[in-house]
Amino acid sequence: MTTGEPRPDIHSLRIDRTETAGAPGSGKGKYYLLGGGILLAAILAWILRDSFSPVREVEATTVSMVSLSQANAVLTASGYVVAQQKASIASKGTGRLVFLGVEEGDVVKKGEVIARLEDHDVNAALARAKADLQLARADSFDAVNSYSRESKLFESGLTSQASLDGAQARLWRTIATIRSAEAAVAEAMVALENTRIRAPFDGTVLTKDADVGEVVAPFASSANSRAAVVTMADMSSLEVEADVSESNITRVSAGQRCEIVLDAYPDVRYPGYVHKIVPTADRAKATVLTKVRFTERDDRVLPEMSAKVTFMDGGSDAADQPSGSVLSVRESAIVTADGSATVFLLEGEQVRRVPVDTGRRIGDRIEIRSGLASGDRVILRPPPDLTDGDRVVLH
Repeated sequence: MTTGEPRPDIHSLRIDRTETAGAPGSGKGKYYLLGGGILLAAILAWILRDSFSPVREVEATTVSMVSLSQANAVLTASGYVVAQQKASIASKGTGRLVFLGVEEGDVVKKGEVIARLEDHDVNAALARAKADLQLARADSFDAVNSYSRESKLFESGLTSQASLDGAQARLWRTIATIRSAEAAVAEAMVALENTRIRAPFDGTVLTKDADVGEVVAPFASSANSRAAVVTMADMSSLEVEADVSESNITRVSAGQRCEIVLDAYPDVRYPGYVHKIVPTADRAKATVLTKVRFTERDDRVLPEMSAKVTFMDGGSDAADQPSGSVLSVRESAIVTADGSATVFLLEGEQVRRVPVDTGRRIGDRIEIRSGLASGDRVILRPPPDLTDGDRVVLH
């Protein structure tokens, strides 16, 4: 450093710490980060809004078709389809099953052979009985001729009374032997017939209870034998046995019109009538068994199907009853707001308010003319504060 030059001011040598505008850590950068965080939180809140919304516990009911005749229903009861003529077909004899000519669903006629047991021993016994009968008849031929000769000789005085009595006794013994042999033949034929299992009435085979090769015995006397070979029923005798509560039995009378709905076919309604009210009550269930017959039915009706029976007003004329079916929903599912009827339609886990056009009242249901379809699920007795988009869970 030369003499006369100004000395550098060391204190003026400082680092400039002024923040660059917009750089990370600057004031504006903080605002940008804060704004981005708020935007991200809003997006996440919108995406996860359903997860944090409260879940309402509700009941639901199904929109379904209902018969107009139910407007005159006085009582509904549950029961089962039962064949009044049903039998488990078994053999009277014991033996091995060698033939089974039917399977489930086959239609058989009365007297038709549906199964056969092994019959070698029975056929041998029948052959022996027939041979004994032929032998007895041959002896009778000689006994008749002998008695005839003795009778002529006795009339001529050429033989004694003792000889005639002996010939007559021999004839009677041969006649008795013939009758005994004939009875033995009949017995052997019955034993042979017992190896044939025949249908006792016209009907349909419901179950096959034994297979070829198994031993069949009356009443399953052996642990390794079968009693029933098949089970069959007369399908024309099908009817519904329904349990009616003791407190409601006064609403039911013989001949009363009914409507039968099978659980398997809820949209099909079969007309029927009360055939019999069994004159005793079930102490355990406090019910009375009522038998309801079909007026019309088809091949879809099968034994042991679950059924619901609707008993109609006994004083109404069948010709005056409305017919057909309409779409309907439970009355408690309809909410009236500003004079308009609406329902809350269940869509997944959320509900949506849907306006509907209602019609006549059918029992505890209301006809739906438009707005819903059969099979839709709607909320039953919706809470007053339930709104569109609310998440719900069924209980």
